[in-house]
Amino acid sequence: MKGNNSFILVSIVIGIILQIIPMPSPIDLYRPDWLLLILIYWSMALPNRVSVGIAAVAGLTLDILYGTALGVHSFALAIPIYLVSANYQRLRNYSMLQQAVMILLLSTLFHVVVYWLQYLITGIEFNWIFLRPAVSSIIFWPWLFWLLRKFRRNLRVT
Repeated sequence: MKGNNSFILVSIVIGIILQIIPMPSPIDLYRPDWLLLILIYWSMALPNRVSVGIAAVAGLTLDILYGTALGVHSFALAIPIYLVSANYQRLRNYSMLQQAVMILLLSTLFHVVVYWLQYLITGIEFNWIFLRPAVSSIIFWPWLFWLLRKFRRNLRVT
């Protein structure tokens, strides 16, 4: 990466930090999927630069930081990012409300895959609390989209 293009990496690192930063328990239940949202933005805006490979590496980083089995978050992030990368032209033309609905579906898919893989590995029981971050993610999506787009245009990230 050269010059302003390093902003993509910086934003992904910020997403990882926001994903793991300690928060009080009641608030942590509603923590948005920052990393997923940032990866979705970049795979919509620059699908040739950020795709499944970047999502897999970011997911492995989350697995290491969370202490989960390697590959759980990597696989769970790769699926929604693949869907976004395959349909980025359509998603770009959606209104913000339609994009928010897609974020809800993609975030729910992410959490269901994480739950499913952890169930296979450790036998955890399902709880609807696992899906609360999907709801908060749609609330933060418009602001995050606007912020990243503003930085991408001002820094001329291509």
